Amino acid sequence: MRYRSTAHKAALTSLRGAVLRGLAPDGGLYMPAEIARHSPEELEEFRALPFTEVCFRVVRPFATPDVPEEVLWQMVSEAVNFPVKMVSLSPGLHILELFHGPTLAFKDFGARFMARLMGYFVRGETRPLTVLVATSGDTGSAVAHGFLGVPGIRVVILYPSKRISEAQEKQFTTLGENITALEVAGAFDDCQRLAKQAFTDEELNKRAWLTSANSINIGRLLPQMFYHVAAYRQLPVASVPLVVSVPSGNFGNLTAGIFAKRIGLPVAHFIASTNANDVVPEYLRSGEFHPRPAQATHSNAMDVGNPNNFPRLLDLYRGRLENVRREISGYGASDEMTLQEMKSVWERYRYIADPHTAVGVLGWEAYKKEHAEPAQGLVLATAHPAKFAEVVEKAIGQAPPLPERLGKYLQQQKLSLPISSSYDDFRQFLTAH
Repeated sequence: MRYRSTAHKAALTSLRGAVLRGLAPDGGLYMPAEIARHSPEELEEFRALPFTEVCFRVVRPFATPDVPEEVLWQMVSEAVNFPVKMVSLSPGLHILELFHGPTLAFKDFGARFMARLMGYFVRGETRPLTVLVATSGDTGSAVAHGFLGVPGIRVVILYPSKRISEAQEKQFTTLGENITALEVAGAFDDCQRLAKQAFTDEELNKRAWLTSANSINIGRLLPQMFYHVAAYRQLPVASVPLVVSVPSGNFGNLTAGIFAKRIGLPVAHFIASTNANDVVPEYLRSGEFHPRPAQATHSNAMDVGNPNNFPRLLDLYRGRLENVRREISGYGASDEMTLQEMKSVWERYRYIADPHTAVGVLGWEAYKKEHAEPAQGLVLATAHPAKFAEVVEKAIGQAPPLPERLGKYLQQQKLSLPISSSYDDFRQFLTAH
């Protein structure tokens, strides 16, 4: 498989080249040059195969010939060693719980696989690879845990000060070793800007070997196809059209869903469910894309005002609005709506939804009001509610149960370093370390 840039100016490259570079030299994002489609018969076979085998078959066409099959099998087996659970709230509404990995968030799929992929690609290298990652919450912990102790790789995480939950923060600021956390005086978009500037700084890149662990990196998106396929395997009635509601911030999760559909997954429609940072739903309504500063909300992992993966979405639909609208609808939700939905889901189903999942349910409900035809909704539950205990308690009047592995991080000391949102300061840090 070869990989091309969404800006169409950089040369084709291998998976190794795309993963270790992160951002293409022309500023574009890497995309598979082609997406091989699985037959309906093979997809039906997926329903009976072990999940590890399914993940391996899904990613194999994208990894050949860069990764030998026996190495790829080991990567998949080690990375996806936790369950994907489907909870049916009603016959027509299902929740796909993606938070049963080590850091209790869906980012574990992408981060754990990518860490092993990068570790394989840098074997034998004499200079260290520096992985830069901006996080609005869950990416930081998933990447930190995925890369912790990986030889030849150091990780620098940028996160917005006082804009993520304590549980999210403690999961990646307490580790040390090859993980450094920078607490940025600004919003997530500032963190994302700093990382992007570093990747395009030619002089810096001569001195340091940099790559990304954000969904900028194609290595993060490919394994996110796994759980979209996992949903299909667990649907009680596969014949009813499936509509997938994706809580969306940087839009890597939704882009991976489109990839899964392109390989043959029978999804009738996708819903881009956002909080008040609704630049993509606004684009779907008006036809114009207007990025803006991110607004802080209860669903902080989606507080993104300029989504990284928007160019990939446009690329998948050849830049034509009517093509995007055919497969994707978009809805935004306020904090007030989110809290009310968390309460409603608890009262109706006795199910505790984190704020991001609640936004996903709101997106599905808004879609159903506009579309009367038969369909079953699937909402991706992206994080364990205990990571947002204060918001959950505010919504339903009680705190969610605290998993033991999350509780132990809350007791540890934060090791992050404060930094301004100035690129000069960030550059100075990178060159000094």
